[in-house]
Amino acid sequence: MFSVIFAFVTAFIVTYFAIPSIINIAEKKNLFDVPNQRSSHTRKTPSLGGIGIFAGAIFSIVFWTPFQAFGSLQFILCGFIILFLVGAKDDVLPMDPYKKMIAQFLAAAIIVFKTEVRISSLYGLFGVTAPMPEWLVIPISIFTVLVIINAFNLIDGIDGLAGSLGVIICGTLGCWFFVAGNWDLATVAFATVGAIVAFLRYNFSPAKIFMGDTGSLMIGLASAVLVLSFIELNSKLPVGTPYKLNDVPVVGIGIMIIPLFDTLRVFITRIIRGNSPFKADRRHIHHLLIDYGFSHMKATGILVSVNVFFITIVLGLQDVLDIHLLLLLVILIATGLTYFLHKANLEKKQQRDNDKPA
Repeated sequence: MFSVIFAFVTAFIVTYFAIPSIINIAEKKNLFDVPNQRSSHTRKTPSLGGIGIFAGAIFSIVFWTPFQAFGSLQFILCGFIILFLVGAKDDVLPMDPYKKMIAQFLAAAIIVFKTEVRISSLYGLFGVTAPMPEWLVIPISIFTVLVIINAFNLIDGIDGLAGSLGVIICGTLGCWFFVAGNWDLATVAFATVGAIVAFLRYNFSPAKIFMGDTGSLMIGLASAVLVLSFIELNSKLPVGTPYKLNDVPVVGIGIMIIPLFDTLRVFITRIIRGNSPFKADRRHIHHLLIDYGFSHMKATGILVSVNVFFITIVLGLQDVLDIHLLLLLVILIATGLTYFLHKANLEKKQQRDNDKPA
């Protein structure tokens, strides 16, 4: 039990004291993220903060995880290491996106094949209650892991956002693992949270360092492992267990709503416009908030608050609503909030155009 608390503290300390050295090395070696037309920042900033997050989290996980529980975790750590190497390479010398995707696929495949991190059923979603065949479980599980990894990679666009969402998501899931007595996954969750919290000390505006792909890929993979494990382990609990949740697939979606919904929305709008879904633009929800006039910290605060709001909704209503009604409610609220933000942005733009001198 106390090992979970120690995991948080250890990861925090390692990352907190590692980041200043990383910033110093980045400045001496001129390893900066240079602003471009899509950037929301205006000055050169080191982008190797993910190395500090990785160091703190991995050290803490290895140090505090009981040896007898290390069987599955060794494969999860292998996945972390693959994405760390690829992310660090991309932060220093940008890589071909397809090569990055191959590495992500390899990490996801190792975890899905070698551990119990997978989706074996939809648990009532779309009427599917029976276990799915293995030939379907594997590709769906790998695809889900890839979506979550890239959702965090794409949401990392303004100061503090990806890290704060990582704290909320991993912290929420970590609390459930803690009360459920699953100490190894609780250790992974709180070690990740501890490392991110230490990093955020240097990432809040004005940011001294960004997490880069090294950090966003790791947080994405940690979130994927935790949410898939949460869905599977919850389903195996006996009926009547105090911490067993209903509508668990929708609860998982609600916990991760901001990165998942934003990625889905952006991909759909790009396809509708006739563009590649992987072509970068400024249509992410954090870009809309920045363009409206909010600062990085206010935009981050709004999105984190919205994510907490959705977590409250799904946890509060999972005993009350049918799984499909709860999913519909989540989709309608998320779509409605995004619509009003788009509308407000358009009105603001029109007002600025009208205020321009003729």
